[in-house]
Amino acid sequence: MTAATTASPTSTAPTPGQVWTRARGILAVVLILVVAGITFAAVRSGTNHGQLDPRSADPKGSRAVAELLKARGISVSVATTLDEATTAAGPDTTLLVTGPNLLTRSQQLRLEDAASDSAGRTLLVAPGPGATTRLAPGIRAESHQAVSALAPACELPAARRAGTADMGGTRYTTQDPTAVTCYPSAGLPSLVVLPTGAGGDTVVLGSPDILHNERLDKQGNASLALQLLGSRPHLVWYLPSLTDPSATTDDGAPGDGDEEQSEGGARDDTAEESSFLDLVPSGWLWGTLQLALAAVLAAVWRARRLGPLVTERLPVAIRASESAEGRSLLYRRANARDRAADALRAASRTRLAPLAGVPVRDAHTPDVLLPAVSACVTAPDRDLNTLLFGTAPSTDAALVLLADQLDALEREVRTS
Repeated sequence: MTAATTASPTSTAPTPGQVWTRARGILAVVLILVVAGITFAAVRSGTNHGQLDPRSADPKGSRAVAELLKARGISVSVATTLDEATTAAGPDTTLLVTGPNLLTRSQQLRLEDAASDSAGRTLLVAPGPGATTRLAPGIRAESHQAVSALAPACELPAARRAGTADMGGTRYTTQDPTAVTCYPSAGLPSLVVLPTGAGGDTVVLGSPDILHNERLDKQGNASLALQLLGSRPHLVWYLPSLTDPSATTDDGAPGDGDEEQSEGGARDDTAEESSFLDLVPSGWLWGTLQLALAAVLAAVWRARRLGPLVTERLPVAIRASESAEGRSLLYRRANARDRAADALRAASRTRLAPLAGVPVRDAHTPDVLLPAVSACVTAPDRDLNTLLFGTAPSTDAALVLLADQLDALEREVRTS
């Protein structure tokens, strides 16, 4: 038994140095991301608020309109619980409800009672069917339309002064003759003002776009927002929250109390009014984007690189005969007689060149190799060009014959 057959397998386990070389890049990227995340969180802590938040300077925030109202002498206070909102409601107060669909059924009923008794203004931002039924009796929510620049098409002084504004979204209908409907989209209004008696009113706004920082300077958005929110000296900016203690003592989570149909036959489902991305804080979106970018960079870093072939250690020692047999079986399975013939001829030419006194670099040049080999054989009329540089055999038998002829030629040249 030869040494090749008894050779023990070669270990392919990476050494500690190789492990460190491969892992240090990933560890460096992870460390950079961690440090950047901590720094970003430290810088943004306490200043990052959600959309429609009067403290937020994000594109979807509402800090710009809040600052303009303060400059006009309107006091702006933020309420995050139902108790704060109902306590602050009054005849000289505008109560802005930014997320009426987040309120439970009981919260909506409590808020409507407090608002109707206050004789002030209540402005609801994009309420759904159930929220509209309970917070603005007499108004019914209809289907959605895309937000676009719309003309007021009504006699409401605030709308006429503002002119064209980015309206649309949820549309509404009402049978109350005292209601004022503005900014129709596909035939139905997206702004409804409904008097509630004693000088108070309820304003239903189909889209929050005119309150966003990024849209405030478009069309007549700023004028319309300031007039709707600045009609009273005080503005209570109510940001409903799922952590409100009143939500845990009420009769269900948002949407749970809407199992029975509203008078329009539709359900007040928060998911229908706001997409998932609208409910995700902007910080999470930026974090996800950073992680995706890091994953792409890691994939590019670890991807297969183009370049010259490199020698790799084999897992075990393989005999040359086994390697040749395995390659021949692959050629046979693929019917690659042309490649097999080229390999046989190239190997024979490489071995014949030094035997015939031809440099190895010229072993594959017919004009140099053929005369030298012809001088070493006893039958000079043999067609050496076809044998060493001919076309591929058409059958397996012809390929076997070619291999035999090449072996015979090598033996003859070697013994000449």
